[in-house]
Amino acid sequence: MSHLVVVTDRDRSRLSYKLGYAFRHPGRVVPYARRRGRDALLSLKSGDHVSYYRAVMKSDAARCAEAAVGSHTHESWLKLGQLQFDYLLSHGLRPSDRMLEIGCGNLRAGRLFIGYLDPGHYYGIDISPDILVAAQRTLSDFGLQAKLPHLTLVGDLKLEFLPAAGFTVIHAHSVFSHSPPEVIEECLAHVGRIMARDAIFDFTFDRTDGAEHQVLREDFYYRTQTLVTLAGRYGLDARLMEDWEQLPHAQSKIRVTRRS
Repeated sequence: MSHLVVVTDRDRSRLSYKLGYAFRHPGRVVPYARRRGRDALLSLKSGDHVSYYRAVMKSDAARCAEAAVGSHTHESWLKLGQLQFDYLLSHGLRPSDRMLEIGCGNLRAGRLFIGYLDPGHYYGIDISPDILVAAQRTLSDFGLQAKLPHLTLVGDLKLEFLPAAGFTVIHAHSVFSHSPPEVIEECLAHVGRIMARDAIFDFTFDRTDGAEHQVLREDFYYRTQTLVTLAGRYGLDARLMEDWEQLPHAQSKIRVTRRS
């Protein structure tokens, strides 16, 4: 299978990159300008990143819930959910595992985890009430009501309402790729408390080998070592998942475990 993870040393926030990109892709200039205008307006109305991104999701979900989580066709939505599920299954996911999905969205992968796990063993959280309404529709569409999944709205990633050592698998796909450093640190500072002794926490991120940067407050690019070091600050071991790099996805993945 081809290697599709995109890693670059280019800074997408630089004017020179934007001009070059516009020259190569003239048809994307107008949509980009619209997005930039919308995001500027939402930024003015939002006091912090969570409230800002909640507004972004509200706007995106009003048009299409699947596109709001990054899938522009139903086929790609199905395929990416299957990719996430198959990866964890190949790494030993069991029906008895107790799973927390951070940023569960409209259950792109969650529907598969819910169907596989024992009833009541899936817990999904998200900052967007609109996308959680879409998640409820997914539960109904796929006939998963009897699996008794938990879907909860959150305003931060302190995870204070969840039980200590309550989860054996924690999963966050395309969450940190949209998160500034303080949001990632908040999660890493608290996630160890809810991890069982041998639990894993897998998260994806947009990886750069150059300067770390962000684009439109929506897309954030980090060096691997930055996130590994940050996890270590809170008693967590972290490593880049090399086998994920060979799969057809544009983000990298880090696995976090509790330090013995």
